[in-house]
Amino acid sequence: MKTINLKTAVVAVLTIGLLAGCASSAHIEKDDTVNFNRYKSFTWLHGENGKLENQSDLMESKIRGAVTKEFEKIGWKESKNKPDVILDYDVLVERSSKEQREPVYSQPYSRLVFNPYTRRYVTIYYPSQFLGYESYEKVIREGTITVTMLDAKTDKIVWQGWTTAEVSNRNLTNKEIQRAVANIFKKSDLAKR
Repeated sequence: MKTINLKTAVVAVLTIGLLAGCASSAHIEKDDTVNFNRYKSFTWLHGENGKLENQSDLMESKIRGAVTKEFEKIGWKESKNKPDVILDYDVLVERSSKEQREPVYSQPYSRLVFNPYTRRYVTIYYPSQFLGYESYEKVIREGTITVTMLDAKTDKIVWQGWTTAEVSNRNLTNKEIQRAVANIFKKSDLAKR
């Protein structure tokens, strides 16, 4: 029987905790009176060439592709002819700040002391001491992706999901888009219905 090294186990637990702590939280709002089982098809509100303001064609296609992929995973199909729901999305990237905390330690030092009994000088070493934490504000960019679902017959918003995470640039990368959309749909219970 294999035994797991304690150091390996601790590193694995800390890594999982760190990754879970870095994940952005998703939020879902839905109309509880709607039976989502009757929905099986969707289309996009702005059509093929109706991109939103300030969105690049590349970002537009990546977001739509990521959302379409998630809906197809739960068995829904994209349809231009009498869809059950109409999808729309919104992207917001804004400057924000977050509090950073870093540990502060004293400088280690040594001191020369005369020992009168041995008549020699002895060096005493004092290691660094933990003094507390230093807090400061760090400027960051936060990106929010919101996916909205409207009932095609009533034009009523029946479902909305969004997530916010720290991003590296004004334009979201493909990896950031995929992660954000997947995070929204993990929180969603559309597939469980």
